[in-house]
Amino acid sequence: MDRRNFFKTAMASVALGALFPASRAFADTDILWMTWENLAKDDYLSPFLSTSDVSLTKTFIGTDDEQFAKLRAGGASSVDLITPGLDKVEFYTASDLLQPIDFDKVPNAALLYDTFKKTPLGKVDGETYGIPFYWGINPIVYRADLMDEEPDWSVFFEGDKYDGKLAMRDYALEGIMIAAMYLGIPEEEMFDLDDAQLAEVKKVLMIQKSKLRTYWNSIGDLTNLFATGEVVCAFSWVPPYYDLRAKGIDMGMAKPKEGVIGWCDTIAVPKGVTGDRLDATFELVNYLLGPEYGKKLAVGGPYAQSTSAARDMLSAEEQEKIFINDLSVMDNFVWKKNPPRYNEWVALWNEVKAS
Repeated sequence: MDRRNFFKTAMASVALGALFPASRAFADTDILWMTWENLAKDDYLSPFLSTSDVSLTKTFIGTDDEQFAKLRAGGASSVDLITPGLDKVEFYTASDLLQPIDFDKVPNAALLYDTFKKTPLGKVDGETYGIPFYWGINPIVYRADLMDEEPDWSVFFEGDKYDGKLAMRDYALEGIMIAAMYLGIPEEEMFDLDDAQLAEVKKVLMIQKSKLRTYWNSIGDLTNLFATGEVVCAFSWVPPYYDLRAKGIDMGMAKPKEGVIGWCDTIAVPKGVTGDRLDATFELVNYLLGPEYGKKLAVGGPYAQSTSAARDMLSAEEQEKIFINDLSVMDNFVWKKNPPRYNEWVALWNEVKAS
């Protein structure tokens, strides 16, 4: 499951036949963008398309793995723009599928928030191959009317007041990250845990399991568990907070000082894009990082783009909803990375769940 599995995977604009056409039967300024459906709504793109000579074909993905597999299968010669996760760009560069971003053609990139300028993710040898595009956080969401105080990560490991009313996402990467943050393991060690650290993580995850109502996969199921009071606190995505508040339930959202898991997707250009197609692609990239698109994404998503281009165009409430009213939230971000021993992480996670 992926947070974007809310959105139905579909094909758009034209029937593409197989995964990709054998050749592009379009003018050089017709470009193909492989992305999530929620990022490529016609309303979001109409200002660009109405003032540009570029025309756009869209093909939608359901998971990052699907996108990667399609490019490796030959899609890199047909696709002009893709949307990999910030932590996944290294897989594409390792397979020599991407070209570096030409920042001279993307002036709006100068407005990237400092966090995204400084991140080493998406880069190889100082070159940026995946430019941060849009982002958010995965916080603790809780029933404020059913808990005594705002929780932090310790609620999943200590005490017994909420035993049987807690939930954790069934995902080894995030679950072990949370255990590591609770144990105080620094970020620079978090994704390369040694045997002793993994043993400590396993010990606290066993404690956590005894306290959980469930490991969730569907955010819809988790939202229902919140609504009925069966779950009062969970590591969650943001939607249950807003969905249930809109129904009159007193919900809270906590961003623990020990660290908040952040997510970010990038925009990246496959290696084979050249000439007019490349210029047109970077023209679209610049628009995606600019104010018109940023405002539409913030209001319609609601999601935050990685630049400040639209920030001053949004109301205080709109800024708060996408976490850009107080950018200090980024100070505690822990970005997901790919652990070299991830198979062992998954085995440990499954062992804990089966215990």
